[in-house]
Amino acid sequence: MFTGQVGDAASSVPQPFEVTRVRIEAAGVATLEMTTASPFVFAPGQFNMLYAFGLGEVAISISGDPAQKERVVHTVRSVGAVSGALARLRRGAVIGVRGPYGSHWPVKDAEGSDVVIVAGGLGIAPVRPAMYYLIAHRERYGRIVLLYGARSPGDILYRRELETWRRRLDLDIAVTVDHAAADWRGNVGVVPALIPQIAFDPQHAIALVCGPEIMMRFTISALRDRGLTTHQIFVSMERNMKCAVGLCGHCQFGPAFVCRDGPVFRFDRIAPLFGVREI
Repeated sequence: MFTGQVGDAASSVPQPFEVTRVRIEAAGVATLEMTTASPFVFAPGQFNMLYAFGLGEVAISISGDPAQKERVVHTVRSVGAVSGALARLRRGAVIGVRGPYGSHWPVKDAEGSDVVIVAGGLGIAPVRPAMYYLIAHRERYGRIVLLYGARSPGDILYRRELETWRRRLDLDIAVTVDHAAADWRGNVGVVPALIPQIAFDPQHAIALVCGPEIMMRFTISALRDRGLTTHQIFVSMERNMKCAVGLCGHCQFGPAFVCRDGPVFRFDRIAPLFGVREI
């Protein structure tokens, strides 16, 4: 069984994985599916280091279903040399993988509570495994809410999953875009603006938030206005992760290292530093 936890000798050596399926999600965004020879175990919210041979490696959140241990799935946006090379890969390509690394969403601890997930842009990738887990264990939770915001209809990721989830009567799914043409029939506006419209019990709820930091800042403010405390809000930070084991120092965030102590943090742990660009 492939676990690759931090501290394992094998975790520092990239393992070759073959890409078996590629799905283009949007311009410059691709979901890569790799089939493993042995079970790959991870927790929702964790990430892997993906190595493009000859170029380098980059930290990418795992975006697949944690119950499907024979597959490893990542959604990659082309923003640099390494991520660009990964996003252009085709079936049959081989990449190096080491991981999983980092903390995870507290989905097991949330049993018996409402769960509100708020994602912006590519931030839906790190929360998708949490959605899979919550749905697979639907009877253990109260309300499950997913609010997702994208720049435009063309930037919406995982359209098929979103449509499938929206048809369920036991999930509350809302999608919004920053701007759209006249033929768009959905919500227009920033995703934090949806929070006052949703129903959940603030005394018995947690929130999982991932997206651009400015979006997370306004989302947290809206959640606080709805009665959630900083102990009930969890955020995924992905600042400048390079080594995945807290040695290089690139992702230091005050006293914490995002790769080692995160990427998922309970918000009260980082609230004093959140939004400070220089940290």
